[in-house]
Amino acid sequence: MDNSGNMNGFQAPPVQVFTISSEMENHAGEEGMKMVNHTEDVTVEDPVVEEADFDGLIYKVTDNPPMHLTILFAFQQALLSLANQLALSLMVAEAVCGDKNPEFKTKLLSTTLFMDGITTLAMVLIGVRLPLFQGAAFEYVVPLLALQTLYPDRCDAGKSTVTTLFNETTGINTTIVINSTMDEWELIMSHVQYLQGSLMSAGFIHFLIGATGLVGLILNFVGPVTIVPTILLIGIYMQRAAVKFVSVHWGIGLLTAGLAVIFSLYLARWKLPIPMWTKKRGCHVMRYPLHQVFAILIAMLIGWGVSGVFTACGLLEGNDLARTDLGHEAIADANWFYFPYPAQFGPPDFSVSVFIGFLIATLISVLDSIGDYYACAKTCNVPPPPNHAINRGIAVEGICTFFSGIMGCGHATSTYGGNIGAVGITKVGSRQVFLFCGILYIAFGLVGKFSAVFITIPHPVLGGALITMFGMFIGVVLSNLQYVNLTSTRNLAIIGLSVIMGLAVPYWVEKTPDGIRTGNENADKILRTLLGNANLTGALLACFMDNTLPGTKEERGITAWQSSEKPEDGTAGHYTQGDISLYEPLLPQRIKDLPIMKYIPFFPNPKPRQTKQDAIMNDELHTLPSL
Repeated sequence: MDNSGNMNGFQAPPVQVFTISSEMENHAGEEGMKMVNHTEDVTVEDPVVEEADFDGLIYKVTDNPPMHLTILFAFQQALLSLANQLALSLMVAEAVCGDKNPEFKTKLLSTTLFMDGITTLAMVLIGVRLPLFQGAAFEYVVPLLALQTLYPDRCDAGKSTVTTLFNETTGINTTIVINSTMDEWELIMSHVQYLQGSLMSAGFIHFLIGATGLVGLILNFVGPVTIVPTILLIGIYMQRAAVKFVSVHWGIGLLTAGLAVIFSLYLARWKLPIPMWTKKRGCHVMRYPLHQVFAILIAMLIGWGVSGVFTACGLLEGNDLARTDLGHEAIADANWFYFPYPAQFGPPDFSVSVFIGFLIATLISVLDSIGDYYACAKTCNVPPPPNHAINRGIAVEGICTFFSGIMGCGHATSTYGGNIGAVGITKVGSRQVFLFCGILYIAFGLVGKFSAVFITIPHPVLGGALITMFGMFIGVVLSNLQYVNLTSTRNLAIIGLSVIMGLAVPYWVEKTPDGIRTGNENADKILRTLLGNANLTGALLACFMDNTLPGTKEERGITAWQSSEKPEDGTAGHYTQGDISLYEPLLPQRIKDLPIMKYIPFFPNPKPRQTKQDAIMNDELHTLPSL
């Protein structure tokens, strides 16, 4: 599952990475600073361009880089996934009818960024304890899109109140229907509150999966044959959101997408020369794939600039969603500082149909995160995470999803594989960097003006970025099929049938809204939401067939997903960048050695206590003369 580490971003190419400055040389470990000269564009006479050894990190997981470099690396990781947070935040706003309310969108984005930072800090300090970034989970796109597709009139402000009065004189019940109009803010809040309670419930179940150790049980029944068609259906449904944004102006949208592809893929082997000056080496040139690491962000900035030029030239008259001279009032009206707080959008409510959609997204998010944990460990060249670390990581994601629901985010947080790819490129795997990355996201969320600026991005620019991100998402999902025996008719039939049924059933529900009639309006609504969710239909069919049709674990790809190592032993000597101790929780040793710890799935087994007789024998062995 190591390749799923790139599911939310671009795959880290196997390239040589150049050192950043002379200060890095003074503080990096010996193994990470083995320098070689083996690229065609670097000559022996050029002493200023150096490359790091591909097999080692410049900064290991447990290293602490100098503070100025830590802040630089943290900014790089923070900016890498910023566009993803904006995209999913706007999708939530559209699902709750708040896409035309700048104040709500600003608050929602601030809350998303704030919770991203909190979850990243919790994951590094308490969770799996690897250098991981936690961002808005794209697995929640499908239930949000299902709400928009199945209930297109959800944004109607009209509300009917039915009241029955009993007339004592005539003895007849009189029914009075009062039609009223809801305020826009009240309508938005009512939709958000349904998402809040449903997300809190799904997050609690997410937490229980990690806290009780059910992850290992799930992995015995769910493998690539189930996950690939399920997540593939997410990618296919994502194109609806991308087309909706980019269709505002196809030219600007395709320009943004094309630039992102050029920077990230066509120029992947080219290193951008960056002039630098340091006190030790003076003026010199550093070569670094800056354009590749920030491909989407740079493409969005260029597309934003083109929209500004078109607006100034009068080419976007009547196309308000593509213009750049609108929305300035939102920036001016936004507070400089905004502190997100629980129930800021009102008390949580609950919807069974929304909850089940979120629950399916939660289960997929759990499996995706496990793959990212293994991918990050492989990128950092450390032992695979032991079971207690995986359970703790899933539990942290779950409890933070619960709090995301309380805060009103409308989506969960999950591990971002794109940042794992950036670790492979930069050779910086320090946990300290991601701690500061989390702090930066908290700061982004607290500065209201920051969020207000980003919600003014023209829609076609955002649509072009979504095309690129979703395209890479689908490609990386398909790469998981490398673990599956694709010559097996069994596997091909399961994947094909689950995908076609995952598309056919929601299409039927969308085209025939009155096709489900049970006699109970609430039951009809729940069934429409469930069957309209492509994930549910595809996942259930794939999981059922994968576990009922004859097939070995090797054929199904489950063996390849399960680690063949026994990381609890910590004896794998070929892991040069760290050992199993880096997964230990931050607790005093006397607490970790308590006998009760072996019954808690998210803590390591206590070390066996040394008896007095063992201590005496060890002392005697040490006193023996050497031969």
